[in-house]
Amino acid sequence: MQSSRSKPCSCPSLKLREVASMYFTLVAAFLVILVVALQGSAPRQSDFPYKVPLDPQGLLELSWNVSYPEQAVHFQLLIRELHFGLLFGMSDRGEFENADLAVLWSDGHNSYFGDAWSDAKGQLHMDSQQDYQLLGARRAPEGLYLLFRRAFSTCDPKDYLIEDGTVHLIYGILEKPVHSLQAINLLKPNISIPQLPRDMKSMEITAPDVVIPSQETTYWCYMAELPEGFPKHHIIMYEPVVTAGNEALVHHMEVFQCAADFDSFPHYNGPCDSKMKPERLNYCRHVLAAWAMGAQAFYYPEEAGLAFGGPGSSRYLRLEIHYHNPLVFKGRRDSSGIRLYYTATLRPYDAGIMELGLVYTPVMAIPPGEDSFILTGYCTDKCTQLALPSAGIRIFASQLHTHLAGRKVVTVLARHGRERQVVNADSHYSPHFQEIRMLKEVVAVFPGDELITTCTYNTEDRSRATVGGFGILEEMCVNYVHYYPQTQLELCKSAVDPGYLHRYFNLVNRFNDEEVCMCPQVSVPQQFYSIPWNSFNRDVLRSLYGFAPISVHCNKSSAVRFPVGAASLPCTIPRCKVGSVLLRTHPNPAGSGQGAGAAWKSLMSAGHRAQPSPGLSQYIRSPPWMVPARSN
Repeated sequence: MQSSRSKPCSCPSLKLREVASMYFTLVAAFLVILVVALQGSAPRQSDFPYKVPLDPQGLLELSWNVSYPEQAVHFQLLIRELHFGLLFGMSDRGEFENADLAVLWSDGHNSYFGDAWSDAKGQLHMDSQQDYQLLGARRAPEGLYLLFRRAFSTCDPKDYLIEDGTVHLIYGILEKPVHSLQAINLLKPNISIPQLPRDMKSMEITAPDVVIPSQETTYWCYMAELPEGFPKHHIIMYEPVVTAGNEALVHHMEVFQCAADFDSFPHYNGPCDSKMKPERLNYCRHVLAAWAMGAQAFYYPEEAGLAFGGPGSSRYLRLEIHYHNPLVFKGRRDSSGIRLYYTATLRPYDAGIMELGLVYTPVMAIPPGEDSFILTGYCTDKCTQLALPSAGIRIFASQLHTHLAGRKVVTVLARHGRERQVVNADSHYSPHFQEIRMLKEVVAVFPGDELITTCTYNTEDRSRATVGGFGILEEMCVNYVHYYPQTQLELCKSAVDPGYLHRYFNLVNRFNDEEVCMCPQVSVPQQFYSIPWNSFNRDVLRSLYGFAPISVHCNKSSAVRFPVGAASLPCTIPRCKVGSVLLRTHPNPAGSGQGAGAAWKSLMSAGHRAQPSPGLSQYIRSPPWMVPARSN
């Protein structure tokens, strides 16, 4: 085998979507070259600690390790059945166009490995700068191992920048269609494994002998329960339990604890969206563990553990498994789940989980046809001042969450009006890939700090507004941060002041020929659905969300609010003080000519006197603690 660096050669002329018809006459020579030249033993498993199956049939398996000193990722591809060549690479959202690729192919006499890229039409080109470096190839009984290296950043405009967060992989077996794996997290943090106690026990929460439905996507729910009288323990670690042979079908899994307000929960083992699923299962939403394809075991810091069992804790748990079955296999049986490791020797601190971001409310909405629409939720300085201990808290892990329109999520820590630190960020977020991610460094949050969570959405494929809510076609913007020591603060979020949204609907009526019904009986979603989404209405809505005062939700686990009241938007960019109100400076907030600018001034003119209509008042109240479970 030759690297394209060692001998000039042209990349095969093909489009990625047309590879299925290629290389019929090359297979004999190609396989002979590889079998003769690439004998050897399989690489050691310990060299590549992270692993994920790429192909649902088990033909391809990717392993990798991360070298932060070298700023590089080392890849190992196990090809169990080599056909006519191979494509592997990365793209912004898992699409075939504008992809960064490593290519293995043959010209009929020799086989080659090279760095390539695809253009906007999906046409493949050899890269003038070869940044996928071939390290070796070995033949083993289980297949061909291909080893290569890629730097995080290459300064090549045709290359993909490997960064923290989700990386969308694509692969193709030549003579078969190119496929896209949804996502994995390549850059795993270098975290030392804490010492585990001698009295550690384990418990498996697994679905019993499920027949995976013969459809592409299934969310499966199974109810389990702890033994009667189970005392308080600390969960200190958990790991996946995946049925052998189903590694490419089990996409992600979560274990939720149910609300302690109910004495019992019905047993259930079936699809999460089934009409037969008991309604009470919607009150099982406290995350105990979350795993996604490509993730390893999760360890709590030595000084903290997640409490479960004991007084005030429900015995009932809900396991949720996302099956991804793109080839629609029939009759596959599965008993996957999550293994919890726990100890009766309690650690110094209980770990807690806090929700940051936007309140689940339809007052936050995204117009249809948007390429990149931004919404931001605030955990304000007033809330942390009241709710956090003087020594602060330490965030050690984070789980970002949106629904199907989410494209980017970031949470930043601000102190004294300045952004200080990124807590967690994912510029290539996929709603189909969710895991609790250990942070590279613990983030200290003190009273008076602000935590600002921003989500970017794409609604180009939608014809009506997308409102906030629990449905899969509604949207969320959430960061579930894992921290210690646990406090009473369980939810620290915001939404636009409903009074200002009411003024927005009035403006739409004034500046448009079509009327938006403002009757109190009409719901907020229906009002959004009736808006004609011209550029004016879009721009003013952006300005509303960017500059209007917010309603702050600073909630205890009992759903009782800390007394913080309403607030102006906290800002980390230059701002001016007007009386007691802080406003962001902006030359033309509406961003679309004098008409929109004048509309924005009209919208803001009433200051804090704005009051919501009866139809909006229902969305001001803090939602109860027991709210329906989020859809993944």
